[in-house]
Amino acid sequence: MKVKLKPAIKSYLWGGTKLHNEYGKDGETISESWELSFHKDGLTIIDSGENKGKTLSEVCTKKDFGENCAAFPFFPTLIKMIDADKPLSVQVHPSDEYALKNEGQFGKTEMWHVLDAEDGAYLYLGLNRSVDKEEFARAIENKSVCDLLNKVPVKKGDTYFIESGTIHAIGAGITLYEVQQNSSLTYRVYDFDRVDKAGNRRELHIEKAKAVADLDKYEVPDPARKGFLGGCPYFSTYKVKGSATVGEKDSFVCVTVTEGEYDADGIALSKGDSFFVSAGEKTELKGDGEFLSTCVK
Repeated sequence: MKVKLKPAIKSYLWGGTKLHNEYGKDGETISESWELSFHKDGLTIIDSGENKGKTLSEVCTKKDFGENCAAFPFFPTLIKMIDADKPLSVQVHPSDEYALKNEGQFGKTEMWHVLDAEDGAYLYLGLNRSVDKEEFARAIENKSVCDLLNKVPVKKGDTYFIESGTIHAIGAGITLYEVQQNSSLTYRVYDFDRVDKAGNRRELHIEKAKAVADLDKYEVPDPARKGFLGGCPYFSTYKVKGSATVGEKDSFVCVTVTEGEYDADGIALSKGDSFFVSAGEKTELKGDGEFLSTCVK
């Protein structure tokens, strides 16, 4: 199976208009576009061929996923495009061990590839010094937790791999491509005292965050990558320029065009479009742009 994808669209209080204006997504104010999702909270839809209009989860079999996914009890990967017009909450994700024991699902490790960033845009990424649980708890209580975090300026093309347990937040003015474990587990630490349209503050998860957060000093890595952007058992992601053949014998491949236009065996793909290739199949992507390719190694 080789099909174009239609993402699930999410709108939260921090979203903007870039995913609509620059990447052609349906809707005006968009926070997240779930490009490849088998998660019940936002299923990706097939947008070409005989199964157009059905969800991938309705049509795909374990054979389409590939042998490299066989060890997982469910599809391992979730891919999103994110537009942070305003900063996201300061948050942390649990490890598999903690999540399976306490939540009945897997934890969340993720990777961010910056598609665009306004001047002065930054991320919060890990602690700028080691602290104990008491100091961490006091910082949460007095709303000074951001003072403990690395404030990392970012630019287009930067890539960060974020292990579970790393406290983080996406700052305002950043559009990024997020590849992650297929999990929705997020523990909010601080949300800048924002309220929704009904005047309610979003739920925080302080005790759980304190239980899973890595409180050691975080060494911010070099964000520069060439070709291979990052990977773990749940995903491996590559940046490819120009024309290329995509396909893996033992894994699905998901491609998202980030620059230019492509032809995928007769299916036109524009900037922002995603394409799914079943394990064991290959597709010729012809074009002069750039795309991101994800599989499970």
